[in-house]
Amino acid sequence: MTASLAEVVAALEAAYPPALAESWDAVGLVCGDPAEPVRRVLVCVDPVESTVDEAVEVGAQLVLAHHPLLLRGVHGVPADEPKGRLVHRLVRAGAALYCAHTSADVANPGVSDALAAALGLRDTRPLSPHETDRRLGVGRIGVLPRPRPFAEFVRHVAAALPATAWGVRGAGDPDRVISTVAVCGGAGDSYLDAARRAGVDAYVTADLRHHPAGEHLARADVPGGRVPALVDVAHWASEWPWCEQAAGVIRSAFPGTVDVLVSTRRTDPWTVGATAHQPAVDPASS
Repeated sequence: MTASLAEVVAALEAAYPPALAESWDAVGLVCGDPAEPVRRVLVCVDPVESTVDEAVEVGAQLVLAHHPLLLRGVHGVPADEPKGRLVHRLVRAGAALYCAHTSADVANPGVSDALAAALGLRDTRPLSPHETDRRLGVGRIGVLPRPRPFAEFVRHVAAALPATAWGVRGAGDPDRVISTVAVCGGAGDSYLDAARRAGVDAYVTADLRHHPAGEHLARADVPGGRVPALVDVAHWASEWPWCEQAAGVIRSAFPGTVDVLVSTRRTDPWTVGATAHQPAVDPASS
């Protein structure tokens, strides 16, 4: 029997309960008729033009996205606006859109579990446990199968995640031995202190800003100030491993009934990366 959209949504919300979402977040069904059948689902990080194109091309009746389409309050979705145009395209194609954002960040397993698994971490636990259930929470802490120098670990992270123009950056002693690692899918500089308190050797996250990262590293100069080395990856790349996890939720709930595809289209906004091979300031000019 064909699953209905309502049944697929129920399976997703059992795995990623909306009650876990932050109060500011926008999770749940954006468009779609709960009574309509779902035969194919496309899972992606971002509900953008490219992934909507893909959903239409593959004939998906549901797009499951991590990031919300309509995070801020809106009063309309006119088709001549970028987000309104996507809603209209989905409706015309008979495709629903469901977004699981911070609900999937906090769930167990959730976004950071998928990132930890991609890096091969073992014995994981939450970096910032949920206030009512410490098995849940943001981020994960785990142990590498074998210790490795920080420079090698940064290359390991780059190899484990999809390639982006942003690439992977590391801040720390290249020879420092890394054994315990904290990860946080998405923008995680608000958890720098949590990673430091956990005493891990390295912290992997996305969108690290100059000042918070610099202030974190400066703590190493005070007595007892050993701090985790930092690995900064592209936001999209840090959350893309979750797509296969979420696809597995639907496959397990509807074996042989619902076809689930994971989008491989890179929706990271950065398209060009470059590294200068000369000093930032010409000594001859000073």
